[in-house]
Amino acid sequence: MVTQKTTATQDIGFTHEDFAALLDKYDYHFNPGDIVPGTVFSMEPRGALIDIGAKTAAYIPIQEMSINRVDDPEDVLQSNETREFFILTDENEDGQLTLSIRRIEYMRAWERVRQLQAEDATVRSNVFATNRGGALVRIEGLRGFIPGSHISTREAKEDLVGEDLPLKFLEVDEERNRLVLSHRRALVERKMNGLEVGQVVVGSVRGIKPYGAFIDIGGVSGLLHISEISHDHIDTPHSVFGVNDSLKVMIIDLDAERGRISLSTKQLEPEPGDMLKDRDLVFEKAEEMAEKYRQKLIAEAEGKIQPEAQEENLDIPSASESEEELTPTASEQ
Repeated sequence: MVTQKTTATQDIGFTHEDFAALLDKYDYHFNPGDIVPGTVFSMEPRGALIDIGAKTAAYIPIQEMSINRVDDPEDVLQSNETREFFILTDENEDGQLTLSIRRIEYMRAWERVRQLQAEDATVRSNVFATNRGGALVRIEGLRGFIPGSHISTREAKEDLVGEDLPLKFLEVDEERNRLVLSHRRALVERKMNGLEVGQVVVGSVRGIKPYGAFIDIGGVSGLLHISEISHDHIDTPHSVFGVNDSLKVMIIDLDAERGRISLSTKQLEPEPGDMLKDRDLVFEKAEEMAEKYRQKLIAEAEGKIQPEAQEENLDIPSASESEEELTPTASEQ
């Protein structure tokens, strides 16, 4: 009997070393950056205690509960709720981990805006603040910036607060925390949906530069390059136009990606030089000349005639110059 009892004790014996080894075997090792499931078991005035299977309850402070401002923890979490948490910091001296929901939302928001940019989507957002450089909005909870050169409105910037604007993505850079958007490009794209090459439109001269004139056509600008004003040589567009002049122009190119519209009056001239000699005649014959231009494009596309050689060494403005000019001046606002 003694032998049997001894054997039984040896079979079911469980030493302190065995117990420690078992704990180590089933102990979870958490690292900052991990995303783990957890259950809320205690709500605190400025945070919550979360059971994630660690030796000590983890803690999520109120400022880490959302990408947006939170005034009360119960606006986000409820007792016994189970959800994912991001491990923000390693254990402190009490063995407690700090968690975050904001980081998860932040990562997913950047993923979403990258997807929207890849789709070339137009988004809408409310302006919540302005500064000297432009306007501030929120996209998927992320703070976005609209440069002043990409705000296409005659309102003063400070009057935009509270306005809902259509926007296109210019830059999405998570590493640099840069989310830059354009109101102007969204408007140009929308306007372009109703425009086509060869179409005659009425516009007014918004600004004049040495390389051409910017024409406002229904709230967006197109560039009438100096080379497209007339078949005759022109020293400067100032010799032909004045600001606020009303013109008939023909669309010769639509660049949705860059948000640009190229215009011409040269292609509307019945005779070379008519824009300088008899502007009214050019406007009277505009539709007729535009139809001839469209027929020529069709013939070129079908290979019936050779496309005209492109002019070289045109004084085309840089992107920054043209984009700046597309925005109303302070006096125009």
